[in-house]
Amino acid sequence: MLRILQARLKQGYRTIRYPCESPTLPTLYCGKPEWEAAKCTEGCRACIDSCPTGALSKASGALTIDMGRCLFCTGCMDNCPAGAISFSREHRLAARTREGLVLDGRAFQLAGALDEQMRRLFGRSLKLRQVSAGGCNACEADINVLNTLAFDLGRFGIQFVASPRHADGLLVTGPVTKNMELALRKTYEATPAPKLVIAVGACAISGGVFAGHDEVLDGVPTGIPVDLFVPGCPPHPLTILDGLLRLLGRA
Repeated sequence: MLRILQARLKQGYRTIRYPCESPTLPTLYCGKPEWEAAKCTEGCRACIDSCPTGALSKASGALTIDMGRCLFCTGCMDNCPAGAISFSREHRLAARTREGLVLDGRAFQLAGALDEQMRRLFGRSLKLRQVSAGGCNACEADINVLNTLAFDLGRFGIQFVASPRHADGLLVTGPVTKNMELALRKTYEATPAPKLVIAVGACAISGGVFAGHDEVLDGVPTGIPVDLFVPGCPPHPLTILDGLLRLLGRA
């Protein structure tokens, strides 16, 4: 017993102090994309042509970046001859609406909180059922990381449960393959109301690299309303955590 206590004292406090303190992000971390219009050359489409998911488009010379499609692969930045595109260190990327993920020159709006009644219900205890609807396991791995000592998701009262009947909402990953559509809809129907739906990753939001394929539905299908969109491929665990806390009005 004394040895255990000694080891515990030696290890110290390992859980990060987020959101009370700013997080330490990896050197290679790529956050919210940014575009400097003044550097852009007229008629150049290098960034648009290099994007594998069609996340970039131009209208009247202004660049639009859809973070719901963006893989954060930096292909647009690497191929831009003028250096007009860069990726910031901003990890707070979640939005309450699909349109909120589109960067078109307007100030990016961070995800807002649920209404007061929903926060009374879920603010201190939120149970989620995770549904991998054809995911590659990258998003799932980073969601699993939230349960480790460093992030300790449970300290916020947020936990993953095994049954939708015990859940307050669903957290969906993957492009939603046709084989998983029925399972996803049944899981949604089995979750008692009121319930939340959170789409994590480019695949769950727009289909990601699988968008347009005959065997996928390009993300969470019609009939399952999404309350929170968390972009990325996969999103950093802090991006997911920040979105969840903002949804509950705790960040």
